[in-house]
Amino acid sequence: MIEVKSFVFNPFMENTYVLYDDTHEAVVIDPGCYENYEKQELKDFIDANGLRVVKLLNTHCHIDHVFGNQFVKDTWNVGLTIHRLDEATLKAVKAYAPSYGFQHFEEAGVDEYVQDGDVIPFGNSSLEVVFVPGHSPGHVAFYNTKEKFMIGGDVLFDGSIGRTDLPGGDFDTLIKSIHDRVFPLDDDMVVYCGHGPSTTIGKEKQSNPFCALA
Repeated sequence: MIEVKSFVFNPFMENTYVLYDDTHEAVVIDPGCYENYEKQELKDFIDANGLRVVKLLNTHCHIDHVFGNQFVKDTWNVGLTIHRLDEATLKAVKAYAPSYGFQHFEEAGVDEYVQDGDVIPFGNSSLEVVFVPGHSPGHVAFYNTKEKFMIGGDVLFDGSIGRTDLPGGDFDTLIKSIHDRVFPLDDDMVVYCGHGPSTTIGKEKQSNPFCALA
């Protein structure tokens, strides 16, 4: 069984996730830790639970989701994995981070790419990759059908959707991603969002004011 641990980091209140199973192999997704105390909180949890980080994944590469990429790479000697179409989004962060007040942003290079349909193994578990652009050009989500959960990034929120007014965003593309790629999954699948509380696919299909099917 996959355990999902969440942390809320940085002024954007971004959700960082650590996934692990009984082998103690772990995956870090969207490390938003910027301040040293946030990095220490992440490290303390991983150390206290005897976890071995084997993957670093980004759902997408906006600033709030990538602050801790280099820290994770350096601390656990893992490579960064993203979708190729979000590499430009990642590279842009260094240029605009100071204007947001983040003078000490550490840029991390990409080591591996994923694409739609890939399977990412760790321990006795795995995550499937689904390509869901719209919030950013190379946004992906990671899900497990058997255990009925998705790490969804900034695609679908509890009663909302990801913003589409940032460079590379497109409202129609995002709605299509949600309707075509997310909503066909099981209604009771839990969506762990990039910000705020988790939700379920069934709930958002019924009542989300931006994309509900009802």
